[in-house]
Amino acid sequence: MYQLMCDQMKALIEGCSLPLPALSNCAALLWEHLESVNWTGFYLLKEDTLYLGPFQGKVACTVIPVGKGVCGAAARSMEIQLVPDVHQFPGHIACDSASNSEIVLPLVVHGRLMGVMDIDSPEYGRFTQEDADGLTALCDVLAKYVNWEAGLL
Repeated sequence: MYQLMCDQMKALIEGCSLPLPALSNCAALLWEHLESVNWTGFYLLKEDTLYLGPFQGKVACTVIPVGKGVCGAAARSMEIQLVPDVHQFPGHIACDSASNSEIVLPLVVHGRLMGVMDIDSPEYGRFTQEDADGLTALCDVLAKYVNWEAGLL
Protein backbone atom coordinates (compact mmCIF):
# COMPACT_ATOMS: atom_id res chain seq x y z
CA MET A 1 0.00 0.00 0.00
CA TYR A 2 2.73 2.49 0.92
CA GLN A 3 4.70 1.77 -2.25
CA LEU A 4 1.53 2.44 -4.24
CA MET A 5 1.01 5.74 -2.41
CA CYS A 6 4.64 6.73 -3.08
CA ASP A 7 4.21 5.93 -6.77
CA GLN A 8 0.93 7.87 -6.93
CA MET A 9 2.48 10.83 -5.14
CA LYS A 10 5.42 10.93 -7.56
CA ALA A 11 2.98 10.94 -10.49
CA LEU A 12 0.94 13.74 -8.92
CA ILE A 13 4.05 15.83 -8.29
CA GLU A 14 5.16 15.38 -11.91
CA GLY A 15 2.02 17.30 -12.88
CA CYS A 16 2.70 20.11 -10.40
CA SER A 17 5.66 20.25 -8.04
CA LEU A 18 4.55 23.27 -6.00
CA PRO A 19 4.26 22.53 -2.26
CA LEU A 20 0.63 23.52 -1.66
CA PRO A 21 -0.92 21.28 -4.36
CA ALA A 22 1.47 18.44 -3.51
CA LEU A 23 0.70 18.53 0.22
CA SER A 24 -3.03 18.85 -0.50
CA ASN A 25 -2.96 15.76 -2.70
CA CYS A 26 -0.82 13.88 -0.19
CA ALA A 27 -3.31 14.57 2.62
CA ALA A 28 -6.13 13.32 0.37
CA LEU A 29 -4.11 10.26 -0.65
CA LEU A 30 -3.55 9.34 3.00
CA TRP A 31 -7.24 9.92 3.75
CA GLU A 32 -8.26 7.61 0.89
CA HIS A 33 -5.81 4.78 1.59
CA LEU A 34 -5.47 4.56 5.37
CA GLU A 35 -8.12 2.78 7.40
CA SER A 36 -9.36 3.91 10.79
CA VAL A 37 -8.04 7.47 10.61
CA ASN A 38 -9.96 10.63 11.44
CA TRP A 39 -7.40 13.26 10.37
CA THR A 40 -4.55 13.40 7.89
CA GLY A 41 -2.54 16.46 7.08
CA PHE A 42 0.37 18.77 7.57
CA TYR A 43 1.55 21.54 9.82
CA LEU A 44 4.11 23.88 8.26
CA LEU A 45 6.94 25.51 10.18
CA LYS A 46 7.52 29.25 10.37
CA GLU A 47 10.12 30.32 12.92
CA ASP A 48 9.22 28.44 16.13
CA THR A 49 5.57 27.73 15.31
CA LEU A 50 3.70 25.11 13.30
CA TYR A 51 0.78 26.42 11.25
CA LEU A 52 -2.08 24.35 9.86
CA GLY A 53 -1.48 23.24 6.29
CA PRO A 54 -3.45 21.06 3.87
CA PHE A 55 -5.52 18.37 5.58
CA GLN A 56 -8.50 16.03 5.43
CA GLY A 57 -10.86 15.61 8.39
CA LYS A 58 -12.55 17.80 10.95
CA VAL A 59 -11.48 21.36 11.67
CA ALA A 60 -8.10 21.47 13.38
CA CYS A 61 -5.89 23.50 15.66
CA THR A 62 -4.37 26.26 13.57
CA VAL A 63 -1.23 27.09 15.58
CA ILE A 64 1.04 24.72 17.53
CA PRO A 65 4.23 25.97 19.20
CA VAL A 66 7.30 23.83 18.53
CA GLY A 67 7.75 21.56 21.55
CA LYS A 68 4.05 21.44 22.43
CA GLY A 69 1.92 18.33 21.89
CA VAL A 70 2.79 15.44 19.59
CA CYS A 71 3.32 17.64 16.51
CA GLY A 72 5.51 20.05 18.42
CA ALA A 73 7.54 17.18 19.88
CA ALA A 74 8.19 15.79 16.39
CA ALA A 75 9.23 19.24 15.20
CA ARG A 76 11.56 19.83 18.15
CA SER A 77 13.21 16.39 18.06
CA MET A 78 12.97 15.93 14.29
CA GLU A 79 12.02 12.32 15.10
CA ILE A 80 8.89 10.29 14.43
CA GLN A 81 6.36 10.36 17.25
CA LEU A 82 4.37 7.10 17.28
CA VAL A 83 1.84 7.47 20.10
CA PRO A 84 -0.48 4.52 20.85
CA ASP A 85 -2.51 6.50 23.43
CA VAL A 86 -2.47 10.28 23.04
CA HIS A 87 -4.14 10.70 26.44
CA GLN A 88 -0.90 9.44 28.03
CA PHE A 89 1.29 11.84 26.04
CA PRO A 90 2.44 14.75 28.25
CA GLY A 91 1.05 18.02 26.90
CA HIS A 92 -1.09 16.40 24.20
CA ILE A 93 -3.17 18.99 22.33
CA ALA A 94 -6.66 17.59 21.77
CA CYS A 95 -7.89 19.13 18.52
CA ASP A 96 -10.43 16.29 18.12
CA SER A 97 -11.59 14.49 21.26
CA ALA A 98 -12.25 11.37 19.16
CA SER A 99 -8.52 10.89 18.49
CA ASN A 100 -6.88 8.19 20.59
CA SER A 101 -3.63 7.48 18.74
CA GLU A 102 -1.39 9.53 16.51
CA ILE A 103 1.71 9.38 14.36
CA VAL A 104 3.67 12.49 13.42
CA LEU A 105 6.65 12.56 11.07
CA PRO A 106 9.04 15.46 10.52
CA LEU A 107 9.16 16.68 6.93
CA VAL A 108 12.84 17.47 6.38
CA VAL A 109 14.29 18.87 3.16
CA HIS A 110 18.09 19.08 2.84
CA GLY A 111 18.43 18.99 6.63
CA ARG A 112 15.85 21.75 7.16
CA LEU A 113 12.53 21.11 8.90
CA MET A 114 9.66 22.26 6.68
CA GLY A 115 6.85 20.96 8.88
CA VAL A 116 5.26 17.71 10.01
CA MET A 117 2.91 15.08 8.61
CA ASP A 118 0.22 14.32 11.20
CA ILE A 119 -2.23 11.41 11.20
CA ASP A 120 -4.80 10.72 13.93
CA SER A 121 -6.97 7.69 14.64
CA PRO A 122 -9.92 6.99 16.91
CA GLU A 123 -8.37 3.54 17.59
CA TYR A 124 -5.83 3.04 20.35
CA GLY A 125 -2.55 1.62 19.05
CA ARG A 126 -3.56 2.13 15.41
CA PHE A 127 -0.08 2.95 14.10
CA THR A 128 2.83 0.50 13.81
CA GLN A 129 6.48 0.54 12.82
CA GLU A 130 5.31 -0.57 9.36
CA ASP A 131 3.25 2.64 9.16
CA ALA A 132 6.23 4.68 10.34
CA ASP A 133 8.44 3.13 7.65
CA GLY A 134 5.87 3.58 4.88
CA LEU A 135 5.07 7.15 5.85
CA THR A 136 8.79 7.94 6.06
CA ALA A 137 9.09 6.79 2.44
CA LEU A 138 6.19 9.08 1.52
CA CYS A 139 7.81 12.03 3.31
CA ASP A 140 11.01 11.22 1.42
CA VAL A 141 9.08 11.49 -1.87
CA LEU A 142 7.78 14.91 -0.82
CA ALA A 143 11.24 16.05 0.24
CA LYS A 144 12.87 14.88 -2.98
CA TYR A 145 10.34 15.78 -5.68
CA VAL A 146 8.48 18.87 -4.43
CA ASN A 147 9.95 22.24 -5.45
CA TRP A 148 10.34 23.68 -1.95
CA GLU A 149 12.32 26.66 -3.25
CA ALA A 150 9.21 27.96 -5.06
CA GLY A 151 7.31 28.91 -1.91
CA LEU A 152 3.85 27.44 -1.36
CA LEU A 153 2.54 28.46 -4.79
